[in-house]
Amino acid sequence: MPQIASAATDLDLITYLRAIPDARMRRGVRIPAWYLLLVAVLGILSRCESLRDLERFARRHHAVLIEALGIELRRPPSDSAFRYFFLQVDVTAVCDAIRDWTIAQIPDGAADLDQLVCDGKTLRGSAEPTAGGGSAFIAQVTLYSAALGVAIAQTCTATGEDHERAVLRRLLGELDLGGVLVQADALHTQKPFFGSSRSREPTSC
Repeated sequence: MPQIASAATDLDLITYLRAIPDARMRRGVRIPAWYLLLVAVLGILSRCESLRDLERFARRHHAVLIEALGIELRRPPSDSAFRYFFLQVDVTAVCDAIRDWTIAQIPDGAADLDQLVCDGKTLRGSAEPTAGGGSAFIAQVTLYSAALGVAIAQTCTATGEDHERAVLRRLLGELDLGGVLVQADALHTQKPFFGSSRSREPTSC
């Protein structure tokens, strides 16, 4: 399994969020990166769909959050604070942290997994027409365990820049899944999925 490159070794999501590097300039930063990420996670789970929604959510729950977390924060983050942060955050690091936290919730990690399902979905509202008459969109590729009822890995990619097959190869390459059966749709059978017999040994599709 991938190792957390920090002291994030327990089941606390905040510990994993703290491990994500803050790409913002230190000067003028008043709200910790982990707090913005935490509010974003809580807000999205509460059906926030915009930066304004996140601002209202942060303002509404500001007193409760800072008291529960034991931090001093004079004002809740605004929509512009979220926007500035999201433009610079390392999305891959965020996905990795959430993946590792998710796996940490599973008894014995992913050691007992014997089957995973790969699925790709188009993010609503992301489709845009291309010059060739087709469309480009943002796709979310997920590795899901039906037995555990959780997605243990996922990532988003722009179809104009990448392909679902390549994204799935990267997801499998980041996880130690020896002997695990991975189910995927017919899209992944059009060409040989792995480039060598050696790469086929750990996982089958």
